[in-house]
Parts: sequence; structure tokens; C-alpha cells
Amino acid sequence: MILARKSANYNASLTVDLLRLVVPVSCAGRRLDQALSLLLPQFSRSRLAQWIRDCRVEVDGAAALPKTKVWGGEKISVDPVADPSTANAAAENIALNVVYEDAAVLVIVKPAGLVVHPGRGNWSGTLLNALLAHAPRLETLPRAGIVHRLDKETSGLLVVAKSLEAQTSLVRQLQARTVKREYLALVHGRVVRNGKVEAPIGRHPVQRTRMAVAARGRPSTTHYEVLKHFAHATLLRCRLETGRTHQIRVHMQSLGHPLVGDPVYGKKRSADPLLAAFPRQALHAERLEFIHPALLEPVSWHAAPPADLKSLISALEAQLTP
Repeated sequence: MILARKSANYNASLTVDLLRLVVPVSCAGRRLDQALSLLLPQFSRSRLAQWIRDCRVEVDGAAALPKTKVWGGEKISVDPVADPSTANAAAENIALNVVYEDAAVLVIVKPAGLVVHPGRGNWSGTLLNALLAHAPRLETLPRAGIVHRLDKETSGLLVVAKSLEAQTSLVRQLQARTVKREYLALVHGRVVRNGKVEAPIGRHPVQRTRMAVAARGRPSTTHYEVLKHFAHATLLRCRLETGRTHQIRVHMQSLGHPLVGDPVYGKKRSADPLLAAFPRQALHAERLEFIHPALLEPVSWHAAPPADLKSLISALEAQLTP
């Protein structure tokens, strides 16, 4: 159980929630930092351990150490420090395509070309900057409520939490693999039948900005369904069990069917000028389903592909017409 009240943060202009938790019996025998990482999965374990060392965590009213054992029933208070990447980001008036919003969640359709989170080379103009302008309260949440990402050039549905309780729920659902995410993917070549890729993904051993199928990578599973064959490409629907960085792009490349337009994992040349000219990876997050953190019932959304991908598919279909 998590309760919260407002507490002043080191940044006088920002308030964050003081969290109060009761340790469940299921955490009995665990270290304090381990138990907190299970109870507050939206925060990294290293960050929680640092808060414990900084005396921002109390167990039954007293300071503790990360290695302190808990046995169930202890009352814990956590006075979190706002995520620096969020606290230092500026709100920017960037239009958002909002398809649903309530007090708990915000669902948007992200356009291709929009970076989700600030990082090297993209410190402004991101979805996070847009979210801070749309709902300033999000500055109190880790990563402004963002719980999953889409690559810059991938379009489609994305959910953002608007409260710590909603963020905790969504992160746990992602960890339990119960969030349903389906993508439209246009790949090179002819994929003969439906299938599944189970291949671990990790950093490329040489090109560190790329991901690759790697024996020591994290377990990753992608299901794919053939929707339509074209002369030199196949339209697939991909369903994720896991959500690794570049997962569909890497898994499709591993099958020998990289995404059309993918500048990192794609083909250098194509026999079809239409495929060769497409300027981004042909990937769109079409469907999203999860258990609503407040309503406690399944909710789902569907987003049609954007104009560029729709036009490409229509042009490929026209080629099949006698």
C-alpha cells in the first residue's frame, strides 16, 4: 500500500510526494533496497539505495541502511528527490495528439521524428518537454510519467502516467508482460508464414550505439503475423512480449527481413524505388492495451498508420493490380 503527501524538495519551485508504504509479507527477508525496488519499480534500485544512504528513507521512524532486512509490516517513508533529467527540462509548447486523458493516464499518438526523452543531441524539442507544458504536474514524476518509449522515427501509441500510483501500476504491468503492444511493420522480402523470434538482445559488441542479438543479452520475444505480401516486401503485425531497445528492428534483421527505411539495421539498396525512397523505418505502434490503474479494467486504443506509411502501402498495393 502506498500513501503520499506533499513535501518540499531541494528545488524550492518543485514539490514531490512523500511516500508512505507498509512492507508486505512477500518481501520478508529481503534487503531494504531490494524491497523498495519491488514496491517502487518506477525508481531505479541505485537511486533508491542513494536515498537510503542520504537518510531520505525511514523504517518505523528511524534511518536505515540499504542492507537492512525487512520482515513485513514495517512502515516506510520515502522522501524522493525529483528526477534531475525532468527537473532540469524546460516546458515547451509542442502540439500533442492526445487520444485519451484522465487523472491517471495520458495516451498520445507520437509522430515520427519526435524524440521521447532528452538525451545526447536532443536536449529540447522532445515529448518530455511537450508533456511538461501540457501537464506541469508531471515534473514531479520520474521521467515526467513516461513508462515506455518509441524510437524517434517510429510513430504510434504511447501511454504516460499522471500520478505516481499510476506509474507504479504501469511499470509493474510492463514487467509482468501484460501490456499488449502491436505494431505494423513493413519489411524487405517475402515472409512466408507467421512466427515468433525468441532471441536475447544486448549492445552490439563493436558499434555501441546499436543493439544486436547477443548470447548475453536480455531475453526478448517478438511475435509476428503476415498481413500482406507485396512484390519486394511484406506487411507484418508484430506483438511484443518484451520491450527491449530496437527490439522489432533487431529481430526482423535477424530473420533476414529488416524494416523498410531503417537507417541502422536496414538494407542499403532495394530493387523497388518506392522502398528505397522511404525516409524512416516503416514501423507504427498500432494498438495499445493495459489495465487502467484507477478503473482496474482493460482499456485499449487503436491508431491508424500516419499518412507517409499509409501512402507507401497504397502504392505497393497498386503495383499488384494487373
